[in-house]
Amino acid sequence: MKFRSDPAKNFGGSFAAMFTPFTEQGSVDHDSLRAMVEWQIASGSHGVTIGGSTGEPGAQSVEERAEAIRTVAAATADRVPFLAGTGTAQLPETLELTQVAVDAGADASMIITPYYARPTQEALYQWYATIAREFPQMPFIIYNVPSRTAVDIAPETVGRLFKDFENIVGIKETTKDFEHFSRVLHLAGKDLLVWSGLELLCLPLMALGGVGFISALANIAPKASAEMYNAWIEGDLETAQRIHYGVHPLVDLLFAETNPAPAKWLMAQRGLIASDYVRPPLIRPTENGLKTINSLLLAGKDYLTPVPGNHENSQEA
Repeated sequence: MKFRSDPAKNFGGSFAAMFTPFTEQGSVDHDSLRAMVEWQIASGSHGVTIGGSTGEPGAQSVEERAEAIRTVAAATADRVPFLAGTGTAQLPETLELTQVAVDAGADASMIITPYYARPTQEALYQWYATIAREFPQMPFIIYNVPSRTAVDIAPETVGRLFKDFENIVGIKETTKDFEHFSRVLHLAGKDLLVWSGLELLCLPLMALGGVGFISALANIAPKASAEMYNAWIEGDLETAQRIHYGVHPLVDLLFAETNPAPAKWLMAQRGLIASDYVRPPLIRPTENGLKTINSLLLAGKDYLTPVPGNHENSQEA
């Protein structure tokens, strides 16, 4: 919880939206999870998250998610900020997981908009208000991902929540509606912390006043992702743009089939995790998917981050 007290100062940068590794038998692989955290920190990621969409939260029990939060909090050990994804479709479960994150020492809690139910804007306001009141000392990040949840939190609702609750500090926007980014920042003001959750909008969001990215790309290219952020902050737009366009094939690779299956396959091949297992209803990449993945891998290999002990011919970004 070292970074919890000052989100505006501590939460900028490239945060890895980590997948949850499983063993070949399908249980959560905590050894691989710890290895992932170490690799992220060594590769320059400014922070890590677990429990977002990339983490397959809907395929895990509350206790499995709780144990993953505890593992990541312990592995991170206050070296970089840790944002714990604790949202579910049920309020009691969300409160339970958030309490776990508080107790484990996570620096903030990221709460997805409730999925499937399609609540109204007033219902969304009350949902986040209830959680914020329950944990007044915990910083909260709204997680807006309408492609997964079938509900889009309106800029007006974000602005209202940010005004009414000091511990609602920001929002992860995973939407292709770039106007939505602009309206959120316009209504809430520049003090709202906004991250992009879409890889190809990470750099453009910085121009509007975003503070960074919470991105699945960092599962395979944390160094490139962090260096793109660093280049922007240092005013080196040429380098930032070079990386932005250079990682295009890797972004396409991530979504060649349903995320996180391609990333897990790649990182298992590279030796960072023990297995590429994904839980149903997801499946490992298909034969056609692997052809696409390998083609994109060849195009983007210069921006992959090296894995210790792996002797692939990859260059650093």
